[in-house]
Amino acid sequence: MADDFDLIAELRDDKGKGASRRLRREGKVPAILYGGGRPPRNLAFDHNRVIQQLENESFYSSVLSVKVGDKEQAVILKDLQRHPARRQILHMDLQRIREDEEIRMNVPIHFLNEDIAVGVKQSGGKVSHLMTDVEVVCLPKDLPEYLEIDIADVELNEMRYISDIPLPEGVTIPLLAQGEEADQPIVSIQIIKEMVIEEEEEALEEAVAAGEVPVAGEEAEEEGAPSEDESKED
Repeated sequence: MADDFDLIAELRDDKGKGASRRLRREGKVPAILYGGGRPPRNLAFDHNRVIQQLENESFYSSVLSVKVGDKEQAVILKDLQRHPARRQILHMDLQRIREDEEIRMNVPIHFLNEDIAVGVKQSGGKVSHLMTDVEVVCLPKDLPEYLEIDIADVELNEMRYISDIPLPEGVTIPLLAQGEEADQPIVSIQIIKEMVIEEEEEALEEAVAAGEVPVAGEEAEEEGAPSEDESKED
């Protein structure tokens, strides 16, 4: 399980868009806490503290500790709403968890040895991340901070799939239970189309500079075609 994060919350009784806007003006983040067989509670967090915590990738896939007064509750982040233009968190959804109940969480995928992968080192390909996270199911104590997959042996035009990710004990990926068709590719190494076009353009420019390819207009004159001035005289 990833490291715990502490968040100090305030209970709030006011609801609605107006109340949320007021909280944001005061430098707070409105939030809702639900689940665990208990009624939902409206909370507010210090915005600067939340922003600081969000800079750590582990925050999104960790058990968070929410403190309200002298009480403490283990939760996970289920949803986060950001302002489209400003560096501002608009709302958070948090879910209570129990030690003996499995949880569903999206955790990031880390790709190891990208720079020395066979398809990159020997064939000049580029690594394409087709998935950057995946949903897992496990008990809170088994929740991984991230999943890792080594792609050092991936060759050009090869892929690795969800089923290729090594899983810690007690962790499963529910998508794989849906059959082979659900086993999606997560990473590939290929020659990117833009790279091929750039190489062709560079080769053409070098050929023109060396006189191997005639510049537009020169070919007609070389073959004896009349120039523009000669055409006018006729």
